[in-house]
Amino acid sequence: MVVYQKRSRRKVSGGRYISSEKKRLANMGSLPTLTKVGETKIKQKREIGGNLKSVLLSANKVNVIDPKTKKGKVIEISKVIESPANRHFIRRNIITKGSVVETKLGKVKITSRPGQEGTLNGVLIQ
Repeated sequence: MVVYQKRSRRKVSGGRYISSEKKRLANMGSLPTLTKVGETKIKQKREIGGNLKSVLLSANKVNVIDPKTKKGKVIEISKVIESPANRHFIRRNIITKGSVVETKLGKVKITSRPGQEGTLNGVLIQ
């Protein structure tokens, strides 16, 4: 299914805007990825200009930075605790930017966009 990212052809009143151009491939978007907690799966998507974008479908490890020691570690995720995007994402274990996940070191806030960047980075919360 395609998501079209341009102004609607209809006004709020129900009237029509007369468009000077047709739909273009450049205005096409996609559905959200909804990265889940599980075995790591990455998909490559073709973007404009033949570039490839990595999309993280599921992940069970996160690159964590400890702000006190300034050191990084790769730690396993157990579950999602908070999600600013949607309160139902917590029950479904969906990871987005800003989500707080439970790890062995403690709570980690996700700083990357897993559906756009293909990696999962986070900062340890004291």
